Amino acid sequence: MRDDRERIEDIREAINKIEKYSILGKDEFLNDELIQSWILLQLQIIGEAARAMSDETYIKYPEIAWRDIRHWSANEG
Repeated sequence: MRDDRERIEDIREAINKIEKYSILGKDEFLNDELIQSWILLQLQIIGEAARAMSDETYIKYPEIAWRDIRHWSANEG
């Protein structure tokens, strides 16, 4: 089973991937469906990782909007 450190690393990697393509600018994002899908996938990865965090991590880092981030998950209902 994965622990919270691994999930945080997943979040970091997804953020790095988003930054890699977001620097291309808004116009490139709006005109390229592949980039849109790629960034959406990374946001879903972040949401999944946040959703799977332990209660201890939620309590340890209350300044992070965990509830909002969990909504990025494809499985959040």
